Parts: sequence; C-alpha cells; structure tokens
Amino acid sequence: MKTTSNEQKEKPLKWWQLSLLGVACTIGTGFFLGSSIAISMAGPSVLLSFALAAIGTYFVYEALAKMTIEDPQKGSFRSYAKKAYGRWAGFSSGWVYWASEMLIMGSQMTALSIFTRFWFPDVPLWVFACGYATLGIIVIFTGTKGFDRIENLLAVLKIAAIVMFIIVAALGLFGVLGGTNEIATIPRTYGGIFPNGITGFLPSLIFGFYGFAGIEIIGLLAIRLNKMEEATKSGKVMLLILAIIYITSIGLAITMVPWDNFSTEKSPFVTALNRYAIPFVPHIFNGVFIIAGFSTMVASLFAVIRILVTLAEDNDAPSFLAKRIKNKIALPAIGLTTIGVAFSIVLSLLMPGNIYEYFTTAAGLMLLYNWFFILGSYGKLHELTTGDNLKRILGFSIVLLAIVGTVFHTTSRPGFFVSILFIVCIAIVTLIMRHFWKKDPKEPQDPEPGSLFTKIKQ
Repeated sequence: MKTTSNEQKEKPLKWWQLSLLGVACTIGTGFFLGSSIAISMAGPSVLLSFALAAIGTYFVYEALAKMTIEDPQKGSFRSYAKKAYGRWAGFSSGWVYWASEMLIMGSQMTALSIFTRFWFPDVPLWVFACGYATLGIIVIFTGTKGFDRIENLLAVLKIAAIVMFIIVAALGLFGVLGGTNEIATIPRTYGGIFPNGITGFLPSLIFGFYGFAGIEIIGLLAIRLNKMEEATKSGKVMLLILAIIYITSIGLAITMVPWDNFSTEKSPFVTALNRYAIPFVPHIFNGVFIIAGFSTMVASLFAVIRILVTLAEDNDAPSFLAKRIKNKIALPAIGLTTIGVAFSIVLSLLMPGNIYEYFTTAAGLMLLYNWFFILGSYGKLHELTTGDNLKRILGFSIVLLAIVGTVFHTTSRPGFFVSILFIVCIAIVTLIMRHFWKKDPKEPQDPEPGSLFTKIKQ
C-alpha cells in the first residue's frame, strides 16, 4: 500500500529529526528499569548483552530501511511481509505487532505507576495507569505535529538525564563527590564477567533487545523523510547514540556498585548514586523515568493505531477502523486501541508478583518474532550481496539466541510462554481467515513460499 494523500501532508522529516524521534521512541523503562533485571541475571556480562542487541538491531533496521528506500509503504514491515509471503504474513505480522505493543503499553503503564507511587505511595496503581493512558490518547489527538514536538522534547530530556548520570558517575569515581572509600574493581576473569555463567547471560539478551525496541516505529515514520535514501544513515546515527549511552551508563553503574547489590525493583542508576549524598537525585531520576516511560508509551500508541488503519485498508481488519474524522483522526482505531490499553490495565491489576517482567519478556519476544519477518522479507524482495546475506544470517542468529535464552531463567520463562500463547492464537485466526480468503475470487494468490533464504520468484 503506497502512502495516501493524508500521509503526504504530514510534515517532512530531515534525517537527524528521524534519528531524534527514534531515540525518543526507544529510550524507556525497558532501559531505565529493565537494565536492572538484566544486571541481576548476567552481572558485568550485561554489557555484552547490550552490545550484541545493538548489533542485531542494526542488521534488522538496515534491512527495513533498504526496503523502505526502494518501496516506501505506509504499512512498513507488515506491507513487506505481505508482498514477500502473501496475505497471511501481512495479516499475522500486523496483529502480532498490535498485540505486542498492547503488552508493551501494559508494562510501561505498570512501570510508570510504580515510579509515580514513589511520591504518592497511598494511591492505587490503576489510578495512575488510567491517568497516563488518558494523557497518551490526548497526545495522539494532537496529530503528527503534536506528536513530533512532544517526542522531540522528551528525547532531549532523556538524553540529558543519561549524560548527567555519566558525568556525575565519573566525578564520583574520581573521588570528587566524596562518599565511600571503596575502590572500583573491573572484573578480569570468566567468573567475574559471567558470575551466573552462560545460563545467566542468555536470558539477559531479551532485555538488551528491549532497550532498542522501537525500530518498527521508525520504519513507519521513515516514509516522511525528505530524502528517502537517508533512512539508513538516520538509523545508524540513532543506534550508535543509543549503544554508546547505554553501554557507558550501565558500565559506570556496575563499576560504582557491585553487580549483586542492584535490585530488580529499582533503577541501577538510582542505586549507583545512592552512595553519594546528592540532594534530590532520586526525585530527579524518578521524574526522568516517568518521562521516558510516557514517551515510549505514546510512541507505541502511535504505531498500533497506524498499523490498525493499514490492516483495515488492506481488508485484514474491519473496514471501519480505517475511517478518519476530517481526514485526520482515526477515531475507530484509537477506540479499539483504547480498549486494548484498558485490558492491559486490568491485567496489571489481576496478575500478581513479577507482572513487569512477564509483560516485558512477552512483548519483547513478540517484537523479535516480527523482526524475523523483516529479515525474511528483505531476502525475498531484494537481490542481496554476500555481505548483505552475512549480516542477515547474523541478524537471524542473534535474535534467535535472545528468544531461546529466555527459557533459561525463571523470570523470563513465563513471558516466553505468554508470547507463544499469543502467537498460537493469532496463527489459528490466520488459518481460519485463509479458508475464507481462498473462497474470494478477487483475492490474488500468494507468492510462491520458498524459504527465508530464497528470493521471491517474479
């Protein structure tokens, strides 16, 4: 599906503006809170987790960017899946993404509510969750201009907060801030780097990938670039910035405090700075965490609404979801997404214990399943060089490693099974729908399946 007149009227973006929006849509609680879970699993080897995740994410994004450059599509990755594998792929890819983003928003709202209770401990979590959901919907109603301005502002604030932590941490390590007299130690042995072994390192990979989740949203925004050929450069800059600040800040945190002193209930950056008597630091970072979580939640809202509209326009969802008010606001799609958000809030109330970890793992895994579609579509729609094929195979391998790794830890294992349950449900619905599609004489035949590594026959 090519871009419509409505999308063409949206404000064009320069490559650096897309990079900034990418940072805004990516840095969230998956990094600020999820990194503490990864540290508890992997210890110092968490740095390798984030480095591998950055490399794997780039391979996936590069594939998506090259498909966008050659054939800009409003539906981005799901449109390419449909073109490569047939209607079943576009249908399942779109709905898997919608369901995964619903889980992401559930995890974001849970984390946002936990952070806000730092100031208001007596208020129930569901009150905050409903409040943030309402604010997110209001931002969506402001349109793309409002979305761009808010996300760009929040991106600057998030980057500034991480840079502030890096500066403060460096000053602390050099003794400028006083505090304890402990000497920072850097592990040099296998046991020091991998304190929980490979079975501790592998489950942490999913949280590394979750820290980079958001490239699909950038794919949806890339059709607004002034120069489409700059989509790849925009992604390179975005991912390089994220990788540097992620690895540097986490590295400083685990240098300042022994890795086993971090709590999964608290951001590692707050834990690291607690050793210094710096006034208001917990309050400042708590505000940053709320900003970060809200920003990525709004980005998820934007993405799922756009995906719902493209699904409806392709007759893979009820047609009324494509309707817009005054050719701008997709009210029916917003309404269905609001129902999904409400369901996420209810789940957050009913599911006890490690709700955040379960939501995070399941959502992250479902995003990775869609990344398989991106890499697969790239190989079927493009003539690839030897280098392209090598990067594609490495991308598949790293993503698969993260998926398999989740079964090795009690924290991530439930999320793995939750994601499988969602995938099975969507697969069953897809099979049922294929039965009806075959009866439709107007429905074009799907392309010859081939394999993930076989180019589509023209």
